Amino acid sequence: MPFLTGLIRAGIRTMSSNTYIAGTHSMAFVTVPNVDVARKLAHGIIQNRLAACVNIIPGLTSVYEWKGKVEEDSELLLMIKTATDKVADLSKFVRENHPYECAEVISSKIDDGNPPYLKWIGDTVSKPVQK
Repeated sequence: MPFLTGLIRAGIRTMSSNTYIAGTHSMAFVTVPNVDVARKLAHGIIQNRLAACVNIIPGLTSVYEWKGKVEEDSELLLMIKTATDKVADLSKFVRENHPYECAEVISSKIDDGNPPYLKWIGDTVSKPVQK
């Protein structure tokens, strides 16, 4: 019986440390015109604890309609991992620091993922901002 009790305790510890509530974290996507803007935004986002990680992905071609004309531009994509409750502040930061008149900031909630990684996102964005 002591073996079974220990096994149950270990299972409960494992379950509680790896539990993730779907939608607690989000991925946000932001397009930028060049690597300098990408780096500036990424560093500001991380320094302000608006996200745990920003991937800078080069090599996009965006085709879109803007002011009645079809446009085509080379861009980079920021893939941003954050807590869902930080998305509004993240969006505000991007709007205030992005060179585009109408910056793309879209997000999607994360349903599932690697539990330690998801925990790291939550732990990282919940730390106080360092001045």
